[in-house]
Amino acid sequence: MTLSERDGRDVVIERDEYTCRRCGKHADDDPRGLQLYSVSDRPAETVHDSALVTVCSPCFASLASDPDDACCPDETELFSLVRETTEREGVAVSAVANFASVATELPGELERTTADPVANTRVGSTYVRARRETLLAIDSVDSHLDRLSALESATYGFELSDPLDSFVETGIRLQSQLRGIVSLNERIVAGLEHCHGCFGVLEDGTSRCSACALERRDVDDWCSNSDDAIDFERLFTAINETLQAASGTTETLTDRTTTVAERLHGEP
Repeated sequence: MTLSERDGRDVVIERDEYTCRRCGKHADDDPRGLQLYSVSDRPAETVHDSALVTVCSPCFASLASDPDDACCPDETELFSLVRETTEREGVAVSAVANFASVATELPGELERTTADPVANTRVGSTYVRARRETLLAIDSVDSHLDRLSALESATYGFELSDPLDSFVETGIRLQSQLRGIVSLNERIVAGLEHCHGCFGVLEDGTSRCSACALERRDVDDWCSNSDDAIDFERLFTAINETLQAASGTTETLTDRTTTVAERLHGEP
């Protein structure tokens, strides 16, 4: 289903329980109304509902806005932005770890529920929801890092500019690691002959999902040389190793946050 189909918007918002999936605000608390945000590179009006997520008006504005090159927040605003970026990054790391857990359990879960269509569908729905909310969490960090990257750090003086630049660089590196884990998770699904976006079954010989039109993920690099079957254990190992690397980068980001706070206020 795409948003252009009848009642598409209402179906997605109902699925998300009339609640912003970014901050938890309910529809009753958002006088301007809930919005649909696309976690794909396609606009909400044309994307499949598996890539749409409900957000409140303020969160939508934060996610969709471009950084203002002319904006130069004062030190209090800058500290709030850095702190919120760190908090958002923590949410993203947790979401990615949960998504990895869901994805790595898929081979066993699908085998276990083969004879139970209802349970099998539930497995797919759990994956799609975890992927969608993980991508939303990652996008939430990107919007903050974009704002920080647009700042002229030198404006704040040498003692602050270097720590601020280091914070942004570390955040960008962590984002890259998290997206790498998402990509590996998606290849597990592709190796099971399902679409990595909507979890629809992929027909043999097709390059795109017939339901959501996403291109099939390439898994050739993860196939065994002996029988061309996907080597799930090697994929799982790669996911775990990247998770460990991301954990180390997260610790570094926390240290960078502390340094920026100390330079701004003289205390963490």
